[in-house]
Amino acid sequence: SYKIMRVVVLFDLPTSTKAERRAATQFRNFLLGDAFDMLQYSVYTRLCPNRDNAETHIARVRRNAPDIGSVRALYLTEHQFANMYILVGERTVQEAVSKPTQLAFF
Repeated sequence: SYKIMRVVVLFDLPTSTKAERRAATQFRNFLLGDAFDMLQYSVYTRLCPNRDNAETHIARVRRNAPDIGSVRALYLTEHQFANMYILVGERTVQEAVSKPTQLAFF
């Protein structure tokens, strides 16, 4: 089925040593390079056209996650993501801009 999904990656990585900071930076750079947008510190999201594509990106995150710390991933439908409650603060630029209604294939 064709249903737009969001992959959400949440992580808490140690940064006590130089090697840990390097691993955390490499992981964040991987996420940004794989078209994830930072929603909050240590919370990144990526828009995917369907669940199969979302599972592919979760597998990529798994392969690139550091060996230490805590990294979690989940997927949400775009409808669920759009209905997220913002208790304090405002929508980020990525949330305001990203309102896909229909994909066009050429």
